[in-house]
Amino acid sequence: MPGGRLTQQERQQIALGVADGLAYAEIARRLERPTSTITREVMRNGGPAAYRADLAHRATERRAHRRRRRQTTPRGAQTPAPAHGRDPEAVREYEETFTTVLMQTGAPKMMSRVLTCLYTSDTGSLTAAELVQRLQVSPASISKAISYLDNQGLVRRERDDRRRERYVADNDVWYQSMIASARGTIQLAETARQGVGVLGPGTPAAIRLENIARFLDFVSESITRAADQAREVLHTKPETSSDSAT
Repeated sequence: MPGGRLTQQERQQIALGVADGLAYAEIARRLERPTSTITREVMRNGGPAAYRADLAHRATERRAHRRRRRQTTPRGAQTPAPAHGRDPEAVREYEETFTTVLMQTGAPKMMSRVLTCLYTSDTGSLTAAELVQRLQVSPASISKAISYLDNQGLVRRERDDRRRERYVADNDVWYQSMIASARGTIQLAETARQGVGVLGPGTPAAIRLENIARFLDFVSESITRAADQAREVLHTKPETSSDSAT
């Protein structure tokens, strides 16, 4: 299986495959590349609806140029090297893959990059300045991304001992996000059920809305129950008692 960077010819074949509606796995098989390589290539360059081989190739060259510039920048101005003996290139590749997967769920690119940065940091929390430094983007981009993630319940804000605002993505954030999603589903179910009375019980449209409401009720209840169970089983610390200490 060939390695290294994608060539311009390969990108043209990817563009043709995407235009023909081929699955990423099939495009990867034809190019003898990992499926993750094709997925990442398409998603980081506009997604399936906007992928263009020439634009993707130029964007890759620009990224490579910026990477070379960072490597030649004085060490004091560089992003800190990964801790615990991690391979910096492997970490970057993993972060790109994680970002791509988040984008496939519908999250915008910058929001996905910020969330990935928070998830892969050992502290699980970063300040705006730290995010700017790690992602090499403007403070305005970070502010916009955090506002989006905050509204989605995917990060929370807290103050550290220096009164700086930190953004946190931990286990409880995912729990709160799931509960918020369940509440939104319940609201949609209630709205669908209101239509039954408006459109007339027993009519085809009313029956459809009632079926939607029943389905969403079941889903929201399942999400809430599963989230509560997961939080209790996976994230509750074992209780310690005086009996166990004796």
